[in-house]
Amino acid sequence: MGNLIKSEFRKTLTTGLWWGLLIPTVLLSFVLALAFGAAGQSFLDFVSSDDLDELSELFGFDPGSWTLSAFALARAINVGTIFPMIFGGLAIAGEINRRTLTVTFLTAPNKVSALTAKMVVYVAWGAIYGLIIVAVSSLGVALTTDSAGLPDAGGWLGIAGTGLIASILVTMFGVGVGALLGSTVGTTLLLTLYMLLAENLLVLWLSTYMPYIGGFLPNGSASGLTGSIAASVFLENATGTVTSEMEYAVRVIAGAGTGALDWWASGLVFLGWTLLAFFGGWAVIQRKDIT
Repeated sequence: MGNLIKSEFRKTLTTGLWWGLLIPTVLLSFVLALAFGAAGQSFLDFVSSDDLDELSELFGFDPGSWTLSAFALARAINVGTIFPMIFGGLAIAGEINRRTLTVTFLTAPNKVSALTAKMVVYVAWGAIYGLIIVAVSSLGVALTTDSAGLPDAGGWLGIAGTGLIASILVTMFGVGVGALLGSTVGTTLLLTLYMLLAENLLVLWLSTYMPYIGGFLPNGSASGLTGSIAASVFLENATGTVTSEMEYAVRVIAGAGTGALDWWASGLVFLGWTLLAFFGGWAVIQRKDIT
């Protein structure tokens, strides 16, 4: 098994895919973290001005207690994870197209061993991408936010930890979709368009009839991992009365799907989608002839 895992790692390292996608991952996550962090800090500076003191007292809130940087961090991480997902999809679809998957099947003792080795390798790549995304996103937010507006250690660890989990799961989800389609172009288009556009339009259309549907769809549940933690960090620190409507709005702003699920529930939902895609893709591969 150890040799199989080493072989799979070498296979991914010999292509330029991992670093080709890592560069935009770092750039986009960092730029978004800077932008979101700066926007949040500018808003806090505005609502904390002397002109709005009376309004703050009237509504019973203290802008100084708002940890908007948690939203910025969660949002930057969520968008950044699109790249490890594409990496997983392109890597397996590329293997199918180049027929290097055949070599894996022929050299492995059995298909179960081959599956296990690939799972270990792609989980590791998801973790690598996740650590980098969390690091650059945290740096971007820290550079644009006053220290008083940053999450405490527990809040940061919560967002960082769920961000790492999300990166691993989306990588495996991408692997499953890539195996199902077997096309690099089709995989890239489907993952990108669905995650960034199609699901958002679907949720917007269905929200009137099923307001919580987004939390049970792939993108919403994946984003809900970090988004729910960010919302909890904000709500724990915010002063004043927090209504259920306000909590719902905060979770939506944080990117927690449609605000229906806690982080662990979002994780379980997306784990279900990941397993469905991964083992569905593997079932398709199993039926292919090895020649």
